[in-house]
Amino acid sequence: MSGIAEYRSVVLDCPDPGALAEFYAKLLGWPILSVEEDWAVVSDGGPRLAFQLAADHQPPRWPDPDHPQQLHLDLAVDDLDEAEAQTVKIGASKHEHQPSADDEFRVFLDPAGHPFCLCRRV
Repeated sequence: MSGIAEYRSVVLDCPDPGALAEFYAKLLGWPILSVEEDWAVVSDGGPRLAFQLAADHQPPRWPDPDHPQQLHLDLAVDDLDEAEAQTVKIGASKHEHQPSADDEFRVFLDPAGHPFCLCRRV
């Protein structure tokens, strides 16, 4: 079945597109395709992850329902402990709220405050 449109990008608002592109390039191992003052893109040749300047960006305060996350990325890893150490080293912070009782995933914040999860590969 063909659709009306073709999936292209997920775009995250942020105060510094180049810096956030560098973070996700390191996290995902994807090259940075472009960096401009108000826009940056990383991709491995498939769908893109893009970053758009939002000078007044206010990060979500999840799990606060008054300031919800609205969107987050789930990223698969083989070893949660090793991935956590590497992710924190490149600039992420581990969120204080960790809802996975069985440690199947862990929640982090990127340098602009967007939540994302490192998930145990299944």
